[in-house]
Amino acid sequence: MSKSVIVDIGGMAVSESPDEVLVTYSLGSCLGVTFYDTALRIGGMAHLMLPLSPIDPQKAVERPFMFVDVGVPRLLADLFARGCRKRDLVVRVVGGAQVMSDSNLFRIGERNVAVFRKIMWKNGLLIQAQETGGSISRTLRLEIATGRLVVRSQGVEKEL
Repeated sequence: MSKSVIVDIGGMAVSESPDEVLVTYSLGSCLGVTFYDTALRIGGMAHLMLPLSPIDPQKAVERPFMFVDVGVPRLLADLFARGCRKRDLVVRVVGGAQVMSDSNLFRIGERNVAVFRKIMWKNGLLIQAQETGGSISRTLRLEIATGRLVVRSQGVEKEL
């Protein structure tokens, strides 16, 4: 029986426990990013809300995982501190949808994805799988024992 570890909005979790599953819900314009070290079987997940932290520097200090630009580097630093290596990381990203309205005024989801891609490029990491954009909400489950990532949307589950 696996134990679910819930990753809240603006939150992050890392696990080395094979009986744990990292889960995050309601990914609309937010990003769910996962990193999984295939050699060490360590997984990390963050639920990031906004692309850039300069809009609220104090909030970025208090809750860095609200922001893609500071949250992703912090998650990577945590994984590297545990011995993870870039060459063993499987990188996946989900979310970045336009779910709030038909207006493209702020394009938060699209901007979240763009900032994430830039960080991956700067760090020499390839995104192995993604399901971004559209107008639907998604749920993610990362199984630490296997590295399997399941995306659930509109009642349908699929492996990514």
